[in-house]
Amino acid sequence: MAVYKIFPTQDTTLYSYYPAMNTGLDAICEISNQLNILVAGETPMVARYLTQFSTEEIQNTINDKIGSNEFDVYLKNFISEAQGLNQTNKLEIHPIAQPWNNGTGHYLDIPEVDNGCSWGFRLSSGSGTWSMSGNEGIYVYTGSYNPLYSIQGGGSWFTSSALIPEVTESFSLRSKKDIELNVKSITKLWYSSSISNNGFIVKLSGSAEFNKSKYFQPILKYYSVDTNTIYPPQLEFRWRDYTSSIDPSSDLIVTTSDIKLSLSENPQEFNQNAINRFHINVSPLYPERVFQTSSLYTSLNYLPTSSYYAVKDLDTNEFVINFDTQYTQISSDSIGNYFDIYMNGLEPERYYSILVKTEINGSTLIIDDDNYFKVING
Repeated sequence: MAVYKIFPTQDTTLYSYYPAMNTGLDAICEISNQLNILVAGETPMVARYLTQFSTEEIQNTINDKIGSNEFDVYLKNFISEAQGLNQTNKLEIHPIAQPWNNGTGHYLDIPEVDNGCSWGFRLSSGSGTWSMSGNEGIYVYTGSYNPLYSIQGGGSWFTSSALIPEVTESFSLRSKKDIELNVKSITKLWYSSSISNNGFIVKLSGSAEFNKSKYFQPILKYYSVDTNTIYPPQLEFRWRDYTSSIDPSSDLIVTTSDIKLSLSENPQEFNQNAINRFHINVSPLYPERVFQTSSLYTSLNYLPTSSYYAVKDLDTNEFVINFDTQYTQISSDSIGNYFDIYMNGLEPERYYSILVKTEINGSTLIIDDDNYFKVING
């Protein structure tokens, strides 16, 4: 029932063709393999990107919010532009083995900015080369080689093994290009301090990089943490803390699909650091006629246990928290149904709508009764 998001502390792209160029403040992170059409037989230009999340935020989320509950962690990146995908393309995600510096550069700055990491250097131009191989305890890492400039570079990362399971994503021509990968195995290694948290490297699979075929030139551009859109990368924690105090056979559970929903504890404006518990008021539109001294609309009613919530951005009409049978199931207590939302996972100064999906008498209903709120800068 719980979804909590944290955002990167730094991210950047490494370009093999510009081995000292830093792009730490670019609004875009790129993965690509491109041929230079101006030079016959030229070695392809490869791009990979790095992204890092705070160790302290990861530990606080697991310790203070998730606790003993089982959880999953997803790396989410949102596509800005995709080209050259005329076949299936496979991405690899690895934990980075060495620390690196974000820098303040942009792609093709004039003069070139080299005060942060690049294909050839971890820290700044001439400082801290990427290691080709090494280990941290029992965990082995590797680097790569740039055939264009005959130098090592392009990051160093822990290799996939039984200790660090492989994490990959594949895209076809018409499939969705957003990244949404379960990186729980890597996150738990950082949490336990088994390896240092230096973030993720996201790259094309080994055989796809430096591929000289003119028919294989994929370009995938994703929004970075420096984007001015609502699509920065995020590390999304999901865990199930569903509880219910109502018997599934109770006569308090609505059995008609003609219902009206409203939210209590909704002042419609929240500080971005708030955590809010919304209670759901449920009432039938056409209640049965009975003799009683109080209004039928003040009676306590519950949704069926197969009920879930979602949050949608009102401007883009996109789900920022989607319906999920594991993680957004609606709980119940003595005063009705409820769910919690962590506002810091939502972009501030935007309006959001809450939708409810429920199953009643074999029908699946999605209810949008204009229950909206705004997150403001605190």
